[in-house]
Amino acid sequence: MAPSVADLESHLGRTLAREDIVAPGPARAALAMLGRGDWAPAAGDALPPAWHMFYCLATEPAGALGRDGLPRADEAIPELPLPRRMFAGLRMRFRAPLRIGDRVRLESELKALERKRGRTGELVFATVANRLWRDGGELAIEEEHDIVARDAVAAGAANPMPAPRPAPGEAPWRDSIAVDAVMLFRFSALVFNAHRIHYDRAHATRAEGYRGLVVHGPLHLILLLELLRRHAPERAIASLAMRVRAPLFDDAPVRLAGRPSADAAGAELWTASPDGGVAAEVAVAFAGVVA
Repeated sequence: MAPSVADLESHLGRTLAREDIVAPGPARAALAMLGRGDWAPAAGDALPPAWHMFYCLATEPAGALGRDGLPRADEAIPELPLPRRMFAGLRMRFRAPLRIGDRVRLESELKALERKRGRTGELVFATVANRLWRDGGELAIEEEHDIVARDAVAAGAANPMPAPRPAPGEAPWRDSIAVDAVMLFRFSALVFNAHRIHYDRAHATRAEGYRGLVVHGPLHLILLLELLRRHAPERAIASLAMRVRAPLFDDAPVRLAGRPSADAAGAELWTASPDGGVAAEVAVAFAGVVA
C-alpha cells in the first residue's frame, strides 16, 4: 500500500549527518571530467562554488537500492510512493569558502513534502535542506534541493516531455559541450549516484521511456558555473537558484549560455536543447554587490 500523506509528513524534520575531509582527489577528478588543466588542487586552495557536492556523499549499501539504482530511502527522505525520481532544482547560499584540507560536516533535514496531480499524472515533491559546516563550527554553505517522484511509464511507451520554453535570444556568453556516456559515468562516480538513467541505456530507454542517457541536473549547474568562471573570473558568488525545466540527453551537445543580469548584480545562465528550449536555468547573485 502506498504511504499516505500523513505517513510521508511524519518524516518532516528528520535529519542525518555525514562528515568528510575536503581531499584533493575528488577535485582533481572533477577537473579531469571537465578537461581542465589549469589548477592542481593543494592544501588551502578554495573549492569552486558548488563543488561541495563531491563530498559528504550518501553511501547506502547495495541492498538498500531500488531497481533504478537510487536508495529506496535514507534517514531524511522516506521511501516515496512513486517509482521515478528526478532532480528538480536547488538554492545555494555561500557563506564561507571550503578549502582543500577542511574537515566538514553535512546536516540534512527533510523540509517539505507535497503530493500533487500534474499533466502527466501524480507527483510527489520533496525538499531537503542541507547545511555544511567547516572546521571550528563555521557555517559555509546553506542549500535546499528539490526531488520530484512521478508515476511509472508504461512498458515501451515514451516519457512525455514538457512543451519547450524558448531560450532567451541575447547571450554574450555561449559554449557547446558534448556530454557523452563517459562524462555521465564520471560524474555519477564523482557524486556516487547510481541512478541508472545516467549510464544504463537499456534502463533509461525501456524502463523510463527516455530517448537516451539523461544528463544529471547538477551537471548542468557545474557546466554553467564553468561558463561563468571563464567569462567573469573576478566575480565571487554569494548565492544561486536553479530550476530544471526539461531533460537533456547524450545524443546532442549541451548548449550553454549566459549573460550579466540587467542590474549587473549577478548573472543569468541556462542550458538549451537542440530545438532551442530551456533545459535548466540558474540565477546567480554576486558577492560584494550593494543592491
